[in-house]
Amino acid sequence: MNAFDKDLGKLGDIAHVHYGDGEIMVLRPGHYVICAVSGKKIPLESLRYWNPRLQEAYAGPVQALQRWRELQAGEG
Repeated sequence: MNAFDKDLGKLGDIAHVHYGDGEIMVLRPGHYVICAVSGKKIPLESLRYWNPRLQEAYAGPVQALQRWRELQAGEG
């Protein structure tokens, strides 16, 4: 199933996704996921940034970098 399927309107809004290395697997279809940093809705077709270790999605490179910096500060 992809975001352009005709039955998409019948699905729940929030998708449940497994974030892998370089790819995602949609476990429960939906329209979007939530950015772990900003709380913004990210349409699945726009999802480009995530962390497979933390299983988090990010709205963009700014949010991904912010989380990376937070993780680096916590390790120091």
